[in-house]
Parts: sequence; structure tokens; C-alpha cells
Amino acid sequence: MDSVTCDLTISLDGYLAGPNQSPENPLGEGGEDLHRWMFEEPDANAAEIAGILSSGAYIMGRNMYAGPGPGPWAKDWRGWWGEDPPYHAPVFVLTHHPRPPLQMQGGTTFHFVADGIGSALDQAREAAAGKDVAVAGGAETVRQFLSAGLIDELRLHIAPILLGAGERLLDGVQNFNVEPTYVSGTRLVTHVHYRSIR
Repeated sequence: MDSVTCDLTISLDGYLAGPNQSPENPLGEGGEDLHRWMFEEPDANAAEIAGILSSGAYIMGRNMYAGPGPGPWAKDWRGWWGEDPPYHAPVFVLTHHPRPPLQMQGGTTFHFVADGIGSALDQAREAAAGKDVAVAGGAETVRQFLSAGLIDELRLHIAPILLGAGERLLDGVQNFNVEPTYVSGTRLVTHVHYRSIR
């Protein structure tokens, strides 16, 4: 335990969101299709879904919490997930616009961190109390953690679709050195786990 993990669903051509992201369409054109495996084949992918939600704390970027585009928070914005987000654990949101913690139903509390990924990771590790910390996204946040060598296990869920444009996961990542440790799949997804080699 106490590893830093990252689970992301990407297209065959490496995108985790399609083109033309907007507050009305946060995953971009075609982006919703990436996640069909979670909703159309939940039983066949139960172990992977459980793994995504098993961490003791989560880290995410501002865009994953609030949608595409920079700037201060929209008035009364409480995240995409309604009053009971799926995390049920502390979530540390990277931002340039600090705000007080936001406590939600089900045990999720969003904490807003304005002093970088190192601080977010330190706070998440303390909050996780010995459990794994998950870097939940989005792409820019994951790229920062990968380039800094801070992710121990990258778990990609590869959907058999092409998006052609949008937000690519690995563009610009440096010091990327991994080896595969596990592969499985269903009709709608191939799961590949990679361990970081340091």
C-alpha cells in the first residue's frame, strides 16, 4: 500500500478527451464513449472499477473538478458529480485560486491546493493514512506527476475508439520509464497496468 496510482481511460490514439471541450461537453466530442466499459460492462470490469475507487485520497487538476478553461471558480460550483461524488475520501484539487475546503456527502471533501503538486501529494499521503493515493486527472495534472516520477503505477484503460484530436495523455511527458505488469480486457476496453521503473 501507500503507492501513488493513476487510472485513466484513453482512446487507441492516446486521447483522454475529445476535441471542443466545453462546460456543456467536458469530455469533448466523442469523449463520453471512452467510458462505455464502466456502464455497459460493469460486472466484467468490476475489479478495475473497484481499484479506481479504493484509494485513501485523490488528487485532481482544476479542469477535472471545474471544467475546461482557466480563471476563478464559478459561483457556487461544487464539482461535476452532484452532492455525493464517487470518491468518498479526501480530494486535493490543484488550483491557482484557493478557496475553503468543500465537504460533500458520502465522505468526500474537496481541498484546494495552490502551492503545487508536491504539496498536494504530501497532504494526500497524510490524509490517506497508509492507503494508496490516486492521481485522478486531468491530462496536464497527470503529465506533471509522470514527468516528476511521482506515479508508481499507471493503469490505462484503452477504449477501442479513435478520437483524432482533443487532449492527449503523454504529449510532452519526460522521464517516462515503465514496464507492463498486467493486461486484461473485454469487448469495450483493454486494461494495461504499468509499473514505474526508477
